[in-house]
Amino acid sequence: QVQLVESGGGLVQAGGSLRLSCAASGLIFSSYAMGWFRQAPGKEREFVAAINWSSGTTYYADSAKGRFTISRDNAKNTMYLQMNNLKPEDTAVYYCAARYGNGIRKTASEYNYWGQGTQVTVSS
Repeated sequence: QVQLVESGGGLVQAGGSLRLSCAASGLIFSSYAMGWFRQAPGKEREFVAAINWSSGTTYYADSAKGRFTISRDNAKNTMYLQMNNLKPEDTAVYYCAARYGNGIRKTASEYNYWGQGTQVTVSS
């Protein structure tokens, strides 16, 4: 059974940092491209960042460029999202997702597995 478990969310002041983790089990982690998405109250789920299986390619939403860094450790079956200079508009539930294959995608429907999400709240 595939499981993706996010952690690291919390309450932080604007300008602060958080590091999210996504621990994967039940799949061959190195065979999957991975992504982070987020969903704010009343809004649709949106793409944040993605990384291919070898960490050779990453892709960011414009809102994340220059502030967020996606990475992964295939030996630990874990993906990360380092978030710096957080803004109140970053407040959302953050989800990790796995997509079989090497190609990275920014469309939620193209991902096979999802975590339950972790709440990130940025106060002004």
